[in-house]
Amino acid sequence: MPDLPEREARKDSPSVETDAERRRRRAQFLRDLAEARELRDRVQPRRAKTARLRHAMRMRTFRW
Repeated sequence: MPDLPEREARKDSPSVETDAERRRRRAQFLRDLAEARELRDRVQPRRAKTARLRHAMRMRTFRW
């Protein structure tokens, strides 16, 4: 991973990770997660359908 030296340098410095960096990493993680879900849905359509139906049932029974 190319960003390992940056992380090591960050550990040495007392500065804390900024909110912008945390949000950027979180956004990247969520994009990767959505991409992985889409890939799984394409590869396993039956499982994706049951997951969709389960989610719809949860949403119907959820009380606002």
